[in-house]
Amino acid sequence: MITEAHGIPLAVSLTGGQRNDITQLMPLIAAIPPVRGRRGRPRQRPDRVYADRGYDHDKYRRQVRDKGITPVIARRGTGHGSGLGVHRWVVEQSIALLHWFRRLRIRWEIRDDIHEAFLSLACSIMACDEDRNRILSQSIRSGRRPVAGGRLVVR
Repeated sequence: MITEAHGIPLAVSLTGGQRNDITQLMPLIAAIPPVRGRRGRPRQRPDRVYADRGYDHDKYRRQVRDKGITPVIARRGTGHGSGLGVHRWVVEQSIALLHWFRRLRIRWEIRDDIHEAFLSLACSIMACDEDRNRILSQSIRSGRRPVAGGRLVVR
């Protein structure tokens, strides 16, 4: 899973349980959608990527740099307390939020496409909830009444 700075999932991939995380670094970076909102060409990639010691490999650092992204990856064999945990806990929190969905906590589906569909749906719900919370907090700070967005309510 790769998230933005506030924990909204940008890209998710599903692999086997004993698969090394580093094998999914470049496909996840390639799967990041364009960021809209400002005029001009939408941004295609982030400025920096924060990662833990599991992603420490010079080959992948070079590949990330070739894409124009600064890798901020903890080195193996160095002491803890580098300060990267301040940025990395956001991803851990997002993974913990995925476990709120009982269907994703333990994988019962035999087919991986069904599990991946539920994973995508959960990430979409997380993004909508984060967007709604951000709109509410901005309206409370500004003192204005929140405007209802395109939310579907089924009764």
